[in-house]
Amino acid sequence: MTIHEVLKHLPHRYPFLLIDRVLSCEPGKTLVALKNVTINEPFFAGHFPRHPVMPGVMIVEALAQASALLSFRTAEAQVDEDSVYYFVGIDKARFKKPVTAGDALMLEVHLQRHLRGIWKFGCEAKVEGVLVCEAELMCTVRALKDINT
Repeated sequence: MTIHEVLKHLPHRYPFLLIDRVLSCEPGKTLVALKNVTINEPFFAGHFPRHPVMPGVMIVEALAQASALLSFRTAEAQVDEDSVYYFVGIDKARFKKPVTAGDALMLEVHLQRHLRGIWKFGCEAKVEGVLVCEAELMCTVRALKDINT
């Protein structure tokens, strides 16, 4: 998937869109995406100015966005203006190594189960084949009319 296809599936936009490209996708099973980490990322100005490190929460958010793409491709659906895809849970998050400017962050997500509207994924983020973060994430889609009432 090119960035243009990613934009059709995710509601996120700069500076919060954290997927640059999808390298492979097997609906119902796995997706591999790429985030090119550049010195121009807005979080580097304050985290940390003398030693820029990508915040762990941003790595987890990138994994959640990759998970959303896998769920949309699996369900053969796209995000619409009447619903929102929520990140609803995280388990077993571990950060192994810092991610810095210039890194190509590979995001690998594996669908573990989809039950009653909750999607659960096993996720890994790697730089040059080295594990930098792992977590289990849960997500769901909700209609905005149900949220705002």
